[in-house]
Amino acid sequence: MSINRRGALGAALATTLAASLPARVLAQGAASNWPAKPIKIIVPYPPGGSSDIIARAISQPLSEALGQSVIIDNRAGANGNLGADLLAKAPADGYTLMLCDLGALAISPSLYPKLPFDPSKDLRSVAMLAYSPHLLVVHPSVQANTLKELVELSKKSDLNFAVTASGSTAHLAGIELQRKIGAKWEYVPYKGGVQAVLDTVAGQTQVLMNGMLATYPQVQAGKLKLIAVSKATRMPLIGNVPTIAEQGAPGYESGTWQGMVAGRGVPDAVIARLNRELVRIIRTPDIRARLAGQGAEVVTMTAPEQDQFFAKERARWAQVIKEANVRLD
Repeated sequence: MSINRRGALGAALATTLAASLPARVLAQGAASNWPAKPIKIIVPYPPGGSSDIIARAISQPLSEALGQSVIIDNRAGANGNLGADLLAKAPADGYTLMLCDLGALAISPSLYPKLPFDPSKDLRSVAMLAYSPHLLVVHPSVQANTLKELVELSKKSDLNFAVTASGSTAHLAGIELQRKIGAKWEYVPYKGGVQAVLDTVAGQTQVLMNGMLATYPQVQAGKLKLIAVSKATRMPLIGNVPTIAEQGAPGYESGTWQGMVAGRGVPDAVIARLNRELVRIIRTPDIRARLAGQGAEVVTMTAPEQDQFFAKERARWAQVIKEANVRLD
């Protein structure tokens, strides 16, 4: 009788343990076998922008490192929120990732009152990869060569400021700059940086602030005139061009911070391996040189460091949005 009782107790205990462990056990098992199929990297912007350039630069080396195909999936819309929502709702198994401007992702919770996801709760950091400062450029016909001259011109001429997307980092950076220096211009929103650049090149808009990686080639070709760079210090790559901070906006700095994120439930082991491989790949001489030649600086962070960065950016842009009373539905 006692043996049966012990057997019953053992069976009950086993049942209880089985009920409490499967999610963790399954996650660990999945992590140990990861990756077992192709990996998709969502780029929540159109092809040709900074995020897309970096995603395509790392896709083949990452595929070779993991032994699986890596597919780039451009899902532009709603200032990157469409792609982020797809990631938040995808299975958290490490097979769907997203490479984006993390600053823009930090902006969304303060800007959109009905955001269908919460980046802080639904997503988790993987790795920071690169930083590209914003370039403040104008069409060559604009009669201004310095930030001071541009401000003065804006007060007596109609200037259209091309916005890569409403609520984007570049948009908010433009608003923050405008408030600091007293410029006057009208914002013209686009659905991505590529079209904003092309329309400024064509003279349909006169002023543009955009990531250097996607904008500098047009400066090199003489199709856009460079007024200032948003980095804290001058960049040898672009000569002796003064920073925005030097030209009347002390302490000003902005840019695009390109990083990888995953769904909240992706196992730690998968995140750790992805971070390790991505940091190694982005630091290789070939990719580092390729990005540097276009104005992007390799800047890597661990997942916890990226979380801290995200929290800081979220607080910064929330303040700008509040002070400027910016709202998007």
